[in-house]
Amino acid sequence: MATELEIKLTLSEEAQAEALAWLLAQPEASEGPRKVLVNRYYDTPSAALNRARAALRVREAGGRYIQTLKTQGEFVDGAHRREEWEWEIQSADLDVSLLEQTPLNDQLDLSELKLAFETNFTRQIVMLNTADAVIEVAVDSGEVASGHEARPLREVEFELKSGNPESLMVWASSLAREVPVFLNLVSKAEQGYHLAGIHQPTLGPNAGALPVTEFLHQLSLAWLLSEPVVLSEESLIKVRKLANEAGFQQVWDQLMPELVRGCHVADMVQNIPRMGELQLAIASAS
Repeated sequence: MATELEIKLTLSEEAQAEALAWLLAQPEASEGPRKVLVNRYYDTPSAALNRARAALRVREAGGRYIQTLKTQGEFVDGAHRREEWEWEIQSADLDVSLLEQTPLNDQLDLSELKLAFETNFTRQIVMLNTADAVIEVAVDSGEVASGHEARPLREVEFELKSGNPESLMVWASSLAREVPVFLNLVSKAEQGYHLAGIHQPTLGPNAGALPVTEFLHQLSLAWLLSEPVVLSEESLIKVRKLANEAGFQQVWDQLMPELVRGCHVADMVQNIPRMGELQLAIASAS
């Protein structure tokens, strides 16, 4: 078992191309492999894995097959922290016997696991070797598919391989100053579950002052559901305070009316290019 720490940013096709060019131009960067990844996710007919906040996949890349189990874990200081189990297997078929070594063995009937959806994309790796950390950046472009339905996938993920975890936020924030991005708490697996009709979240009621993590989660759910974000001024008191303390008062003054009026996340990112930078700043400050 390993612990994974990463920051995931969603962005447009144009911004993703600019982001890759910027990353490769950095003196700390070295270009890694480019590969096509086919990922098949499994669950039971009753979505037991999804309800247990876990994801199980088999990934095919370059003739190798990797079976991975991830827990959703927690969101801390702008990054996801997850538990992860990984095995190399001989074919694209799920090896259920390996799951007997994990908590899943006691949580569900492993024989019920079936294919739920796929995430298929091209991944360009960029390695960042700094004085205090080694970071793997994955630039992913493709789609999430279930049955005859599909939705585009364009992400940049910063994953800490070794060293200082604070370096993740430093690099993600540096990229956010260069191109419009969206700090996204919704994983590829959650997108697939939603497309498959298994995961149907709803935007929570707007009661009381929202903690920063819940604010960011509400934005991510609105993005997933393609619904407008509608929040009251009262619910944004804590977030506004942190934004101002982090030096983003001007950006917040642009964002606040759109949150209260009710706008879609994609429109906010387009209208307020520094929105992602603001998200990262308040996530780090909280």
